[in-house]
Amino acid sequence: LPSSPNVGDQVKFADVTRSFLTNNFTIGRNGNNIMGLAEDMVIDENGAAFTLIYSGATNGWILGEN
Repeated sequence: LPSSPNVGDQVKFADVTRSFLTNNFTIGRNGNNIMGLAEDMVIDENGAAFTLIYSGATNGWILGEN
């Protein structure tokens, strides 16, 4: 993810090969929170599709509608 995002920035992800269960997808937080946590996000569900929206420093990147 970008290291200096602006509030409202969005990033969309989609597992078009349906392989995230076998090959987990790790989203590096690059210094910002994801869902209020100071942790990278790991996706391990085939076919996952979602949007992350930057909400500010406290919660950081949050799930939005895809």
